[in-house]
Amino acid sequence: MAELTELLQRATAGDEAAQDALFESLYPQMRRLAHARLRDSHGLSQLQTTALVHEAYLRVAGRTTRAEDAAQFMAYAAHVMRSIIVDHARRALAERHGGQVQHVEFDAEHHDAPVDGAEEIVRVHDALLALASADERAAQVVELRYFAGYGEEETARIMGLALRSVQRLWAKSRLLLAEHLRD
Repeated sequence: MAELTELLQRATAGDEAAQDALFESLYPQMRRLAHARLRDSHGLSQLQTTALVHEAYLRVAGRTTRAEDAAQFMAYAAHVMRSIIVDHARRALAERHGGQVQHVEFDAEHHDAPVDGAEEIVRVHDALLALASADERAAQVVELRYFAGYGEEETARIMGLALRSVQRLWAKSRLLLAEHLRD
């Protein structure tokens, strides 16, 4: 674990060899995380696990993060993966609603089925943005618990909070998100 922390510090400082070594070390965890995120993305099957991991790596590589250890880095990677999935969902919705295609008369025989889950992904993302504007820490708890897959204890450690605070923020977040999604 100390080796990963050292690699993370060197990678954050711009050491390309350390970035590559960090990615290689965390690749299995990132694949599991990507697979879980795609499974939860409700039908965005055009985005594959490997492509999501590599896209996340490209977005993360060379960027300065506040991650002090592998768990915090994976939390950041989960945030980036969520962003990529939301971008894909928005593109799918744009294509569904016309995008840049030539408009033709509706023909039921050639009508494509709606994009499964894209609207829901965007709605959840918008709800999470609304939560973040109301309570940034509550939104961070959701990202760590739901999107990164961390338990309460790990979330508390990563955020530097007491376990009970994380539990309260998690309960509050779930209520606020459910209320926002009902509207």
